[in-house]
Amino acid sequence: MLSHRLGLGSVAGYLLAGIAIGPWGFKLVGQTEDVRAFAELGVVFLLFVIGLELEPQRLWSMRARLLGLGASQVLGSIALIVLVAWVLGVDPRAALVAAMALSLSSTALALQPLSERGALGTQGGQATFAILLFQDLAVIPMLAVIPLLGGTAESSAFSWKGLGFAVGAIVATLVLGHFLARPVFRHIARTRLREVFTAFALLLVLGIALVFEYVGLSMALGAFLAGVMLAESEYRHELELDIEPFKGLLLGLFFIAVGMSVDLGLFLRSPLLVLGLALGIVTLKAALLYAVARPFYCGSGDAALFAVALSQAGEFAFVLFAAATRILPPETSAVLNAAVAVSMLTTPFLVMGYERFMRRRSDRRAERAPDAIRESQPVIVAGFGRFGQVVVRVLRGLGIGATVIDHDPGQIDTVRRFGWKAYYGDATRMDLLESAGAASARVLLVAIDDPEAALATVKRVRQRFPQLEVIARARSRTDAYEYAELGVPAVREVFGSALEAAGRVLRTLGFAEDEAARIVRRFHDYDEAQIPQGAPHRHDVKKLVALSEQGRRDIAQLLAAEARSAPPIDQHDAGADQRRGDGEGRA
Repeated sequence: MLSHRLGLGSVAGYLLAGIAIGPWGFKLVGQTEDVRAFAELGVVFLLFVIGLELEPQRLWSMRARLLGLGASQVLGSIALIVLVAWVLGVDPRAALVAAMALSLSSTALALQPLSERGALGTQGGQATFAILLFQDLAVIPMLAVIPLLGGTAESSAFSWKGLGFAVGAIVATLVLGHFLARPVFRHIARTRLREVFTAFALLLVLGIALVFEYVGLSMALGAFLAGVMLAESEYRHELELDIEPFKGLLLGLFFIAVGMSVDLGLFLRSPLLVLGLALGIVTLKAALLYAVARPFYCGSGDAALFAVALSQAGEFAFVLFAAATRILPPETSAVLNAAVAVSMLTTPFLVMGYERFMRRRSDRRAERAPDAIRESQPVIVAGFGRFGQVVVRVLRGLGIGATVIDHDPGQIDTVRRFGWKAYYGDATRMDLLESAGAASARVLLVAIDDPEAALATVKRVRQRFPQLEVIARARSRTDAYEYAELGVPAVREVFGSALEAAGRVLRTLGFAEDEAARIVRRFHDYDEAQIPQGAPHRHDVKKLVALSEQGRRDIAQLLAAEARSAPPIDQHDAGADQRRGDGEGRA
């Protein structure tokens, strides 16, 4: 909670909490390896949920990024780290093992901050995900190389038989899962036993993950393929809802376990060595990632996000270091493990710094001078988002001129590319409206996104330009009350579309088209008439509740005749479904 209050995000909070309760903090937890082994299931569930959102066709469309960016990042990181180690005189075998391990990034640490900030859908977020998927696959040949260097125990040695099992597991997951999992889910869904559905979902994810681990692959990779397999099923959203609580808890535990594994004793003994190595890893990888990504698929902003999110070393580094015990001396392995953990701690702070930098750059762009407006049209439109655009399209279709103003420079640049004439400026400023011809215009449409700024603009315009007719966009019923008090006609942005949807629902239920239109029109007229009545009481919750209850009774009386002549609808099944839903909700 403190981490959130400080703006650091949840991941930094979990990592710091792990340090606090671990062996080097208050020593509340001693066996960190046991916790970590269990907590890795959080990464498994995270990859399953991501796989559910990624249909096979979309995954195939990412193949260029997966191979191009993935190979460039992994091979480039290995080459660069080996080169630095060679300059420093490190044993070539140890340098290669360290380079392979440090070229990998943390799936959970890279994806969780992006997911929290809604950045996974950006170009940089998609590139980040493609790289992480490639890295999961790259672990297999890396483990194959270590035995050739003579530095692994027999239990982790590479074998062609193991590779065959790995390929078989992938094929079996995609083929058998497609033909078996969906029919089973379909039969379970028919029983309407939610707990059985959840139990089978957990069994499926954990079962596939354990099979992948048994054949030497990543559990996370198996869970991801399971998610992709079910991405096109009709139960995708229900699965996501069932898995989400487990994913959140276990992923938080995973980050806490990483924090507990930080060896502060080694850090206190050799702080410059550990810090220098960790910062060197992060800086080197970030620079390489940015250089690879910028000319490839990402713009400069997305390339920076890509570089920051993947700059840390990942949890697979611990696996590779453990497999190379005959190559890496114990002290070297301990220093590398500590550096990896510290590099993982830097990611939340780097992502936060990136966001602040992008915000400041956006603010600097927004400080540009407003455009000079040298036209006077009968209509002025303040705000050119999805609402204002529809109105302007109608006006221009009729040949009626409209002066369009918007405060977002990015939006202005975008609409200009589509051939729209629009001006950058703050429509809340009266001098700008005056230059736009407010003194001679007939109508001002206020379609500003910020409700408070829109209301303030309307008040100022009524004082400065009393002859100008004002029509306002209302984001909510409360906003409509405010405008009603001012005597300004307001259009609720979703009211019309909601009524249109109601009409379509009625027609689908069997109402004639003229009946549905009459019902919707009566509701519209009644509800619009209630706005002026409720406006004086907009701050009195009890009064508004009473008016709402009275409104429900009035509407029932108003539509009583239509209700009596309604087509036959099976109310019993609907009530049963509702009771089932209510029971699940209470449970």
